[in-house]
Amino acid sequence: MNKSFSTFNVVSLIIGYAFLYIPILLLVIYSFNESRLVTVWSGFSSKWYGELWQNEELLDAAKVTLQVGLVASTLATILGTIAGVVLTRFGNFTGRILFNGMIYAPLVMPEVIVGLSLLLMFITISVDRGYWTVTLAHTTFSMCYVAVVIQSRLSSFDRSIEEAAMDLGCPPLKTFFLITLPVIMPAVVSAWLLSFTLSLDDLVISSFATGPGATTLPMKIFSQMRLGVTPQINAVSTILIGLVATGVTISSVIRKRQEVRKL
Repeated sequence: MNKSFSTFNVVSLIIGYAFLYIPILLLVIYSFNESRLVTVWSGFSSKWYGELWQNEELLDAAKVTLQVGLVASTLATILGTIAGVVLTRFGNFTGRILFNGMIYAPLVMPEVIVGLSLLLMFITISVDRGYWTVTLAHTTFSMCYVAVVIQSRLSSFDRSIEEAAMDLGCPPLKTFFLITLPVIMPAVVSAWLLSFTLSLDDLVISSFATGPGATTLPMKIFSQMRLGVTPQINAVSTILIGLVATGVTISSVIRKRQEVRKL
């Protein structure tokens, strides 16, 4: 009984992983296809990666994506860290439930709703959509992920070292920057990488918040897909997959090391 159940689990796991990752693997393989027809393999070639560097539209979109990701993830990390500290250290203050709900709402709310809400807000306050609106939108939805990571780390934080510092005359704010922040820095870096990854491949929210001159790479890829898949799209998608996978891997390693140190 246990053997058959175990076999069923293994087969289900293999099928699940195959369903998720075989299409990605095929995309990576066909990015090195010699033929312009992406469904016909005619030999190995990396020429599409070379031609990709001559495509100014894709390069401009990639530049915007990186700029938005760097700024948005930095802002989200700062705000999310503050939110995590408030939820962990300030107890049951007035409005805590509302504040907690507002922080975590983007986690459970559909991206279409978040994007539409931001669009209506930008229109209401007469803000021209462009680079900064996309950046603010990415900051909004990625901040909650940072708050989750930081709150989780602070909930298991040994406050005795903070109390010792304050007993020796260190002010609370200085204690946070000299004692608390260095200790939780792996979690902060992990949260930054996670928010950067989320910003890097966002499409739905960016579509609502974007404007002239602020086309991100996922939006550019999606718009070109309507005209058919090209080898250059395969190449840029492979690069994007590599960046996202690298960010997630680094984040996981940092959090794993953090957990090992706690033990």
